[in-house]
Amino acid sequence: MDHLDELESGSIYVLREGYHNFSHLCMPWSMGKDSNVLLWLSKKAFCGKIPFPVLHIDTTYEFPEMLEFREWARTYYELNLIVKINEDARYGRGDYSESIGYETHDPVTVTHELKTVALRQILAQHHYDALITGIRRDEDPTRAKERYFSPRTADGEWDYKDQPPEFWDQFTVDLHPGEHMRIQPLLDWGEVDIWRYIEREKIPIPRLYFAKLHADGRFYRYRSLGCWPVTQPIESSATTVPEIIEELLITKTSERGGRAQDHCERNAMQKLRAKGFL
Repeated sequence: MDHLDELESGSIYVLREGYHNFSHLCMPWSMGKDSNVLLWLSKKAFCGKIPFPVLHIDTTYEFPEMLEFREWARTYYELNLIVKINEDARYGRGDYSESIGYETHDPVTVTHELKTVALRQILAQHHYDALITGIRRDEDPTRAKERYFSPRTADGEWDYKDQPPEFWDQFTVDLHPGEHMRIQPLLDWGEVDIWRYIEREKIPIPRLYFAKLHADGRFYRYRSLGCWPVTQPIESSATTVPEIIEELLITKTSERGGRAQDHCERNAMQKLRAKGFL
């Protein structure tokens, strides 16, 4: 068994443990590389059929290519897909006196209102007791504090200073009323692991990850995908998965360096995740 086999086996174990212990699960799906690996692993874990709904939190700032990929993947994977928009926030209705958007608000506020609050609305509507997420420890120092099974309060908040121990693959599954569990099968994976697995398994991913020629005569690609107003590409000539892997082995820049909401204020990611951000 090689390194990728060990990672795959561990993730499938976490997925099956989650499915065994929680009766009402949902998988948030960003359509990025990690969440597509998670879809693939879920098919392997459950005999080719993903047995829980897949949730896309749509901020209305998605790249057009991502929306095209979403509709293609819905059919390809036979997804029970839920698309959620916090329409009150986006269009200035209900409790909102104005529209929330990148044109008028900072990235942290927009991320919280259009992603985190939208997620809370879905949890309140469907009463999910667990969410299966595709986060990895190596993405961000805050995410390095996570556990495979990580409880959230009734308000969706995370106490990163008080995480349950996980010895000998024994996971905390007890919840108080209104709480939910975050199940995180990809915690041990690194960015290069993800790409090597995509290469080995031939997993479909959006074309935005691959370099293409821009108007300035240079080639760029996206290393991490988010809302188009606050996601910047990197200069790159990598047009294939092996070329991306080769590039990552020598890069000195962070994976989420092009995501503005991570950097617009001190400890922005920690603040967002403490409030329930994925």
